[in-house]
Amino acid sequence: MPHLENIVLCRESQVSTLQSLFGERHHFSFPSIFIYGHTASGKTYVTQTLLKTLELPHVFVNCVECFTLRLLLEKILNKLNHLSSSEDDCSAEITCETFNDFVRLFKQITKAENLKDQTVYIVLDKAEYLRDMEANLLPGFLRLQELTDRNVTVIFLSEIVWEKFRPNTGCFEPFVLYFPDYSIGNLQKILSHDHPPEYSADFYAAYINILLGVFYTVCRDLKELRHLAILNFPKYCEPVVKGEASERDTRKLWRNIEPHLKKAMQTVYLREISSSQWEKLQKDDIDPGQLKGLSACTHVELPYYSKFILIAAYLASYNPARTDKRFFLKHHGKIKKTNFLKKHEKTSNHLLGPKPFPLDRLLAILYSIVDSRVAPTANIFSQITSLVTLQLLTLVGHDDQLDGPKYKIL
Repeated sequence: MPHLENIVLCRESQVSTLQSLFGERHHFSFPSIFIYGHTASGKTYVTQTLLKTLELPHVFVNCVECFTLRLLLEKILNKLNHLSSSEDDCSAEITCETFNDFVRLFKQITKAENLKDQTVYIVLDKAEYLRDMEANLLPGFLRLQELTDRNVTVIFLSEIVWEKFRPNTGCFEPFVLYFPDYSIGNLQKILSHDHPPEYSADFYAAYINILLGVFYTVCRDLKELRHLAILNFPKYCEPVVKGEASERDTRKLWRNIEPHLKKAMQTVYLREISSSQWEKLQKDDIDPGQLKGLSACTHVELPYYSKFILIAAYLASYNPARTDKRFFLKHHGKIKKTNFLKKHEKTSNHLLGPKPFPLDRLLAILYSIVDSRVAPTANIFSQITSLVTLQLLTLVGHDDQLDGPKYKIL
């Protein structure tokens, strides 16, 4: 069995804690373990590596894939059935509708000889999605060892804290384990461990040091940094391959890679183009803004209330103020029908263009068209200012201190 320290880097404390909780194969382990931490902090990798390396019977389920109770329970039981029997014996799929059926079927499956005298681990990744399912599901998994009278441990992996999970009615408290973010030293060590065999470890470590110097302030996601390291390394090696510089000529290598890392800064966390497209972009020295689909040309989504503010501004600009009572009040009284003389045909307001309106009229229309109650907070006023900055609204008549500022939609 390989040493876990060589496989799982910079997570010695968490690995040691989990090994202590697991104990010997035949020992009863802790009924439920809750592991939380930010994205790419090693929760899933450490748990899977530990269970596989120690060869412990386990079932790994992603709660995003199993978005209903039935899918989740059947996935666990069928995977467990594959562990307890040969491929020929488990051809029939198990169906399970309720958690009571799950407990009964779980007892039957774990009677198998290879599962009877050792701890079975159920790992639920993205466990925050359990909160959207039946109310009895989370408390049931927390007490599964008690309900089934079997040696079973349920491990929850989540990005949010346990306090956001705890039901109001109370439940069995799991053992909570926190995975902190990787420090810059941890990231340097982990990424340097992936160096290609054709280059020295010091050469790749110098490249990782440059990469982290550029991206660490805006991105600390290990997966994203690893992707960026693989994507930009051929460009870093280009002077060495062409014979224009040696591996120790860091200044020349930095000058070569610097403009390409600045381009990559525009697409951190985005997957708008494939890796092959990015390599072609670097090879042909194309400006990222010229490539269709890159972040410079992406669609910007407005905040929730900004959309309604724009609708309210449109209604205020193209409808006379006297019609507001008729359009936006439920009980506006009787409307007098007046016969207008058609000497001069009225011109459409859309042809005359938008008219200015005061801020209080805009807010009054906003409150009437939004379903929920909207408080006149700083958030609403800052969004109005942002729309003026984005030139979706224009400010007119702001020099008149008596009436106050007036706005107009563009």
